[in-house]
Amino acid sequence: MFPKSRILGTGHYLPPKVRTNDDIAKMGVETSDQWIRERTGIQQRRIAPEGIVTSDMATRAAASALEMAKLNAEAVDMIIVGTVTPDMPMPATAVFVQQKLGIKHYCPSFDLSAACAGFIYGLSIADKFVGSGAAKHVLVIGAELLSRVIDWEDRTTCVLFGDGAGAVLVGRNEPNSNRGILGTLVHSDGTFAESLMIPGGGSRTPLSKDVIDRKENKVKMKGQDIFKAAVRNLYTASQEIVDQCGLENREVDWVVPHQANMRIVDQVTQRADYPKDKVLSNIDKVGNTSSASIPILLDQSVRSGLIKENHVVLMCALGAGISWGSALVRM
Repeated sequence: MFPKSRILGTGHYLPPKVRTNDDIAKMGVETSDQWIRERTGIQQRRIAPEGIVTSDMATRAAASALEMAKLNAEAVDMIIVGTVTPDMPMPATAVFVQQKLGIKHYCPSFDLSAACAGFIYGLSIADKFVGSGAAKHVLVIGAELLSRVIDWEDRTTCVLFGDGAGAVLVGRNEPNSNRGILGTLVHSDGTFAESLMIPGGGSRTPLSKDVIDRKENKVKMKGQDIFKAAVRNLYTASQEIVDQCGLENREVDWVVPHQANMRIVDQVTQRADYPKDKVLSNIDKVGNTSSASIPILLDQSVRSGLIKENHVVLMCALGAGISWGSALVRM
């Protein structure tokens, strides 16, 4: 059975401002470059300047993906933005992307909130819409402006996250082609819903001066919960999708994992027995960009010539919820 949809183009955007580990230490955080590198693999991350919002970064990544696909924005039938840092609570960031791309027709545009797994969730939805014939071209974007929801005095979180956006354009596959999206899996486990969250600002704890003073409008994380869940579930989901698609691990050309923490990535890929030279990474340069992580790394690897036509690429991610998923794609 041939896949019905494929990735036609990739794109990404990273803000130019770099914040190094040393910069964070100079901000008064009790940490050091060595401490952060040894525990996360991160050396620096990108920070969006004032005046830039999530939809700006998402639009730039989307435009780059469209350019690679040699299509204009009017060809887009749907826009899906994975983000936990929207421009505003309402409306969706995706409609601002639609606006900024200049799309005039009634293109359904919506956000989804699966945190670091947002791109995999979006890719799964796009695959279903294109595969069923309900859409011809779907933009899937992961975009996060995490620097504005981070407590820069909390060493648990502030050393991890950065800003950026990545995008793919999903379109119909060519007849009888074995290239395309071979399969996707998505899962959630609400047992760990409060292990990674922004507790303030919703209906449960509406935004107030007290909420802001307590910094409950910032990311809170129970690191050990997430680490254990990530290693276990990312390995299971990665193996499950390869098995489901009738392939063996040795047939996977590249692993493009969510860039959460190099220790997580190393443990997952070692369990699956993937050679280190097959596992792609950019966490040292950009940190954890949540839903933007996989599409940024994917686009960088395509444009650098590492990922080529017909290469089999495994993607996997886990984030707040906890939610996680995997995808297997023949480029």
